Amino acid sequence: MPSVSSSVTRPLAVAACVCLLGAGAAGCSTTQEKAAAQQAKAEHILKARAERQAAKKRERQKGKHQHGKQKGKGK
Repeated sequence: MPSVSSSVTRPLAVAACVCLLGAGAAGCSTTQEKAAAQQAKAEHILKARAERQAAKKRERQKGKHQHGKQKGKGK
């Protein structure tokens, strides 16, 4: 009987290892997808921030030019 038990145990152990490797590989792709999604989100946030800052800068520049013109007209 010991030979029957070892002949059954070895294929089960191999199958378990294959399943664990498959699950690990699937987990890696999921992790990579999550990382890619996080990076895309971060890039979107940074791009939106840069656009807001550029708009604020344009408004400040626009305000300075208008203020200077008003001063010149009064003199």
